[in-house]
Amino acid sequence: MISFVKTLAMATVAMVPMAAATTAVAEGEKYILVSHAPDSDSWWNTIKNGIALAGEQMNVEVEYRNPPTGDLADMARIIEQAAASGPHGIITTLADPDILSGPIQSAIDSGVDVIIMNTGSPEIARDLGALMYVGQPEYDAGYAAGLRAKGDGIGSFLCVNHYIVQPSSSERCQGFADGLGIELGTQMIDAGQDPSEIKNRVLAYLSANPDTDAVLTLGPVSADPTLLALEENGMAGDIYFGTFDLGGEIVKGIKAGTIEWGIDQQPFLQAYLPVVVMTNYHRYGVLPGNNINSGPGFVTADGLTKIEEFAGEYR
Repeated sequence: MISFVKTLAMATVAMVPMAAATTAVAEGEKYILVSHAPDSDSWWNTIKNGIALAGEQMNVEVEYRNPPTGDLADMARIIEQAAASGPHGIITTLADPDILSGPIQSAIDSGVDVIIMNTGSPEIARDLGALMYVGQPEYDAGYAAGLRAKGDGIGSFLCVNHYIVQPSSSERCQGFADGLGIELGTQMIDAGQDPSEIKNRVLAYLSANPDTDAVLTLGPVSADPTLLALEENGMAGDIYFGTFDLGGEIVKGIKAGTIEWGIDQQPFLQAYLPVVVMTNYHRYGVLPGNNINSGPGFVTADGLTKIEEFAGEYR
């Protein structure tokens, strides 16, 4: 027993220098997350919570920046400004490669490490020289949803696209159509981001196309007004309704049976994991060998316990 105690004490003493060294390398890292989201989109609160928690746990400085109106040209300037400020790394969405690849490439060429998250693809991240991609392949998610809906007997739909200027949002609608095995055509509408306009445009489309089997929305911005529209025209609970992403009203709709499912891309992980990955890469030189797909996962009424508790915060 004495020998064991002495061994344990020596091991404890031996670990002290290592702890001190870890504290030493924990000083000074700064990471900036740049998103394409406008201030009005509450879905991104989960992203903000993810990066904040990762910063706290990893003992690094983190900052969230975005274009207030969602303007991608403004976002490009924000990426340039972020790179010029000399951070250790930038975590950024890639909503439109034509607009954003240039400033991202410039940041990488200047020596700033970059991880692409949320939008973009592993292929684009690799071509740019980013460390990796963390997110949900949008076309694949839409396709999986289309296959699911096809199995449920759906043959036509309305895709309510509230951010049509972002190519990846259209990929969701196209993937859904391809999963169903039908043409997208005019089934995708430019809904805008004003809740009243979204509601009115959904009502107008369904009035003009009363045989529509399903509605697909792309997040809380379009899902919440669509729920109101379906309540107003009496179709709530009768028309097949699926949505991307989660939020408080979406979770209520799933629980009530108004929404069949929500596609969960786990935005918390999209912000949290890049900070953890970058910190460990800069401190210890370790990096995952593969990109990380955070989604898609389907949330139905059967699996709402934890999600209902943390919707809009960490889910």
